[in-house]
Amino acid sequence: MRAVIMAGGKGTRLSKLNSEIPKPMFPVMDKPILEYQIESLVRCGITDTTIIVGYLKDVIIDKFRNGKNYGVNITYIEEKEPLGTAGALFYLKEEKDDFILIFGDLILDVDFTRFMDFHKKNGAGITLFVHPNSHPHDSDVIVSEDGLVTDILSKTNSRDFFYHNLVNAGLYCIAPRILKGIDCPSKIDLEKGIIRKLIDKREVYAYRSTEYVKDMGTPERLMDVVSDVKNGVVRARSLRNKQKAIFLDRDGTINEYVGFLRKITDFKLLPKSAQAITEINTSPFLAIVATNQPVIARGEVSVGELEDIHKKMETELGKQGAFLDDVFYCPHHPDSGYIGEIKELKFECDCRKPKIGMLTRAADKYNIDLSQSWYIGDTTVDIQTGRNAGMHTVLLCTGEGGKDRKFDVAPDYVAQDLLEAVQFILNTEIR
Repeated sequence: MRAVIMAGGKGTRLSKLNSEIPKPMFPVMDKPILEYQIESLVRCGITDTTIIVGYLKDVIIDKFRNGKNYGVNITYIEEKEPLGTAGALFYLKEEKDDFILIFGDLILDVDFTRFMDFHKKNGAGITLFVHPNSHPHDSDVIVSEDGLVTDILSKTNSRDFFYHNLVNAGLYCIAPRILKGIDCPSKIDLEKGIIRKLIDKREVYAYRSTEYVKDMGTPERLMDVVSDVKNGVVRARSLRNKQKAIFLDRDGTINEYVGFLRKITDFKLLPKSAQAITEINTSPFLAIVATNQPVIARGEVSVGELEDIHKKMETELGKQGAFLDDVFYCPHHPDSGYIGEIKELKFECDCRKPKIGMLTRAADKYNIDLSQSWYIGDTTVDIQTGRNAGMHTVLLCTGEGGKDRKFDVAPDYVAQDLLEAVQFILNTEIR
């Protein structure tokens, strides 16, 4: 597997800090960004790397040379003049194998093997590495169905609707066949000139991951990145390592409890939910929702209507700087006899809580150690679910407040609301 790193940019926004080095060479704890990228690639066995250079190219070449001192083989492509984010890919159109493309201003630590496996499994022309972030309202948002990208919502357009918080991180898997249309090395924008044209051809896929990928293109972001590297956050989030998660029920935990929530207008965040989830986002834990939604099987809410409710949840959280790493739901219901019910969803599944199918699917997807994770909910069903999965649990006094009494089970802690629950967990050392 080969990697290509775009390292030809000037880094205009960082030039006031140091105008004598290119952006990918800005130091983070005395080591350039580019070196972190190469180290992450090597940890996944990727030792063939091509670096596209331009502005102050000698600074990069003098540092890395042929890569021997870093355990890799490095070759270089020089942009004689700026070619945008994709023009230099002309020089790679004759490649035989799919490759990883990385923008040179990213601090990351990614399991590239998982990423490429997803790309090849779908036979994609290009796969985008995507994740939720804390500011989707001013980011381009990816729209996808089962991983297939169907649209990109530009941050420059007004959004008077709800949307999933899913953002392009600037990391790609590319099949050389999509580069055949580049006839000469000219200035091309990757998104506008290549990706958007491939969406209608069903060639673009989105790989969702919780791993750390963040650009350091401004002084403020550079400070955040330095802190995250220093605290070990970057390395810990790699899916090569076991993850910890805080699983959340939805109704009565994140949003106001109204019984079975059937209308999007009835969805309202509880007062401290966004703050609580923000604290998870800045912790070693993932924030993942796992919720029973039998209203689907009963024919009371369509899958599309449920998706709209979840879009509202993600949009409203995003406005307050919070995000969910993923949302899992069970649409099944074992009992028949409802008018308009969906018969094919009426069976005993393995995901309806207190069964743990949603949790094990999340664990497989994100390499989560359930024994080091927590479940927070407002019912004894939630607590029993956590117990069944070998997790720690917190019962909330919001929502049903444990009054369902379906199971005789005690939580590890009882909290007044989600914020108290999260703060208790983050202050508790799990041994």
